[in-house]
Amino acid sequence: MKKILLLAVLALALPTAVFAGSSVDFSNSGGTLSGSNSGLTLSGSVLFGVNGLNGGGLITGSNLGSVSFTTGALLTGSLQMGGTFASGGSFAITGNGTDGVPSGTLFSGTFSSPVTWTMVTLANGTHNYTLTGTLTGTLGSDPTQGVTVQLTINTGKGFFNGSTTISSGDTNISGSTAVPEPGSLTLLGSGLVGLAGMIRRKLKA
Repeated sequence: MKKILLLAVLALALPTAVFAGSSVDFSNSGGTLSGSNSGLTLSGSVLFGVNGLNGGGLITGSNLGSVSFTTGALLTGSLQMGGTFASGGSFAITGNGTDGVPSGTLFSGTFSSPVTWTMVTLANGTHNYTLTGTLTGTLGSDPTQGVTVQLTINTGKGFFNGSTTISSGDTNISGSTAVPEPGSLTLLGSGLVGLAGMIRRKLKA
């Protein structure tokens, strides 16, 4: 359990290192990602980590709130093989008033550019999907920008069939106008994949 907690802290700290001008980082897990050519929707995902809110430090808990979103319609590619979804939609992070996280809306915004939906085939022939998008909105009453990376569970050798579960996700919100470069997003995604794998192996043991 100590190793899992340490990995969680490292995963939460990673975005601070790779995103210039970062201010608040939110980590989530679970929830159902459903979708069609009209767009992807995440519901029921639990917020378990907050770092830097109101200038504070790292807060972790089993259920600090929720993360939900809806993208625009499919622009290119396909649900099964990966593609892009239109900007717009909605993105919300809500606190439930526990462990020092305020109750109510923490961040409210939309996707500010097309959302990337990537399918990765692993060496064993199974598939993972990653959703990456840039955000614009408000953190409290302040206008902000940010980025989110959401990883799905492994779908086996089958493909996304319209519904799956989120393994882990991270959303970094900043007052800066700088947009993280693709290399930073890849680093963040790799860290989350590793964390998810370690947690799954620990639970099986």
